[in-house]
Amino acid sequence: MSVSLREALKFWVKLGFISFGGPAGQIAVLHQELVEKRRWISERRFLHALNYCMLLPGPEAQQLVTYIGWLMHRTWGGILAGTLFVLPSLFILIGLSWVYLTFGQVPWIAAIFFGIKPAVTAIVIHAAFRIGKRTLHNQALRWIALISFLAIFIFNLAFPIIVIFAALMGFWGGKRYPEYFQQVASHNNASGTHAAALIDDHTPTPDHAKFSKKRFALHSSVVATLWFIPFFALVLIFSWKTLYPQIAWFFTKAAFLTFGGAYAVLPYVYQGAVDQFQWLSAGQMMDGLALGETTPGPLIMVVAFVGYLAGHIQHLIGNHDPFWFGVLGACVATWFTFLPSFFLVLVGGPLIESTHGKLSFTAPLTTISAAVVGVIANLGLFFAYHVFFPHGLGGTISWISIAISLLAGLALFQFQKGVISVLTGSALAGLLSYLLTTLLI
Repeated sequence: MSVSLREALKFWVKLGFISFGGPAGQIAVLHQELVEKRRWISERRFLHALNYCMLLPGPEAQQLVTYIGWLMHRTWGGILAGTLFVLPSLFILIGLSWVYLTFGQVPWIAAIFFGIKPAVTAIVIHAAFRIGKRTLHNQALRWIALISFLAIFIFNLAFPIIVIFAALMGFWGGKRYPEYFQQVASHNNASGTHAAALIDDHTPTPDHAKFSKKRFALHSSVVATLWFIPFFALVLIFSWKTLYPQIAWFFTKAAFLTFGGAYAVLPYVYQGAVDQFQWLSAGQMMDGLALGETTPGPLIMVVAFVGYLAGHIQHLIGNHDPFWFGVLGACVATWFTFLPSFFLVLVGGPLIESTHGKLSFTAPLTTISAAVVGVIANLGLFFAYHVFFPHGLGGTISWISIAISLLAGLALFQFQKGVISVLTGSALAGLLSYLLTTLLI
């Protein structure tokens, strides 16, 4: 049994256009397609790769795609898989960002975004539930998730610190209570008898996935070159303390410092883009997340929206067409966000392949996955605060937003509707609210 690179690329292209629903939805699609349907990889190897990608800073779904592509078809297989997962959403978000800035103040379009924001809150909370259902197999892991939520919600503890404590707890617990920290097949459809997978539980690690000092040095030097040349070109063209070098440096830090996947990255991006640099407003950030949820590809592609708005808005005055400045901002943000992800997978992959099935390594990854659930739940409350109390706790409450969010949550939890259906219904609710308000006035 083998899969050619050409056949794999057809699937990766298709995936780039159908991967809606944020990280939780994308990982579910990957599991269904690669583990259950195509049998390219076994359940255990899939979860092992997923836990590693959840440990890494950056977008776990894109890293998982890169990892599996690399495992199947060497370095170029990983690069092509990861790139094709990102490119469609980059082009789509550039177009949507232009539409948003050009027509976003039109009342009926603003009403649509007003309806979508509460749905995004419900989607994030639902994502925490889904990931928790897949990850929290026992009471010990549930306690870890609760503690991580309280640590970040009450004490505002930095997420890297939470990751370190979770990993240490997993390392200790894996030795003391191994039964609580085993990797467990968590998808309902994973039960039963499957045909052998291309990369099965006991398939030997291919030669290209084994650690090599020469390959390590080559990958590291190539990635360093691909970072330094564009960065210093931006500095030489625009000077250091200008927008585009700032975007490059900020999103490089975001790529390396934010653990826990796309949902955990968002608070960091919000803090920098809205509070520190003031590239866009809090409301625009929420709108960007809504656009990210409605387009295929990784949710962290909201960085393209941030980059586009920063470039477009800063060049509105004195330029006839700020569109291309926005495009440059989107491309710079995307490049410097995702380049570290390729580096971490291609350089760290050989180490991870040598550890599958070893509890001393998998137990810390299991506890980190549990801690991530608490962080995502905190993010849901973070968005709920900004949507339900748009003017702060001392201001008025948006009861319409609360109602839309509750209905969106009902659709997701009770009726198991898809993300696109929920966002569409919420957009219509926002538009209806605007029409009714207009008629009453």
